[in-house]
Amino acid sequence: MNNETVDVLIPVYLPDSDFPNLIAGLFEQTVPPEKVILMHTIPEEGEDTFPSFTDEPRVEVHDVLRADFDHAETRNTGMRFASSRYVLLLTQDVILYDHSLIANLLQGISEPPHAASCYGRQLPRHDCNALERRVREFNYPAESRVQSKESLPELGIKTYFSPDVCCLYDRQVWLDLGGFESPAIFNEDMIFAWKLIDNGYRIVYCANACVYHSHNYTGMQQLRRNFDLAVSQADHPEVFESVSSEKEGIRMVKETAWGFVKTGKPWMVFPLFWQSFMKYTGYFLGKRYRLLSDKTILRLTMNRDYWRKRNGTDQSHEM
Repeated sequence: MNNETVDVLIPVYLPDSDFPNLIAGLFEQTVPPEKVILMHTIPEEGEDTFPSFTDEPRVEVHDVLRADFDHAETRNTGMRFASSRYVLLLTQDVILYDHSLIANLLQGISEPPHAASCYGRQLPRHDCNALERRVREFNYPAESRVQSKESLPELGIKTYFSPDVCCLYDRQVWLDLGGFESPAIFNEDMIFAWKLIDNGYRIVYCANACVYHSHNYTGMQQLRRNFDLAVSQADHPEVFESVSSEKEGIRMVKETAWGFVKTGKPWMVFPLFWQSFMKYTGYFLGKRYRLLSDKTILRLTMNRDYWRKRNGTDQSHEM
């Protein structure tokens, strides 16, 4: 068992009523964190205020202006407030599965040589629809694995899968490699995972380190999400040109469809195909975003603030 200490880092914006339970649950872990760092995006006027945690001295709250929020840089800043050997990145909407999350992640990262990150299994929430449950089962199997350069022929793009919804990082390695690429519209975790693999490190998937996390996205939300994902891929050909996202997507659709048929729910194939069509449409457009008008981009993206900030730094594609 690794005896190193852990800090927890969570970007926060308008958290729901479950969020205090997440904070309390972290300090009830068998290996509790040294501190929890909350990168709090300040709400706009008229929005709900942030709940107070002044009674918990191990919680640090650092404010971020909404105009300054960035998926990568906000986490980069938070990581610099950490002092432990390891830092666990979480999102504010996860629900802890048990009291062993941190202990299991520490165990996972300590076993293989040169492991620099370890991500957990995302289980569907109680309100998760049948389609999203199948997607969670596909992306987060019951068996743990180690991802490295040697995994590329077998896992393809999944070699770089390391979602920072729930991921433990070796902070020194993270600092040595320069952290997340910023600014980032999406995929900051996958791009950093590529850095780890490219520099000879290993990534561990720990199937017994679990959180509840899922979303019931509409078809249009899937389109916008995949548009942003594909923009990040188009901007980082060094990562994504040598591996195919499409191949993994097709495999997921086939396995999910067959799973519905085998379990006596063949009608679920129709919403699966609709969602898949919307995902691919967003992905197709995002990969070709440089051919689109500024107005079209703003209609397709989930992250309008990213494009407004990009206007000031990237004159090759003005908004």
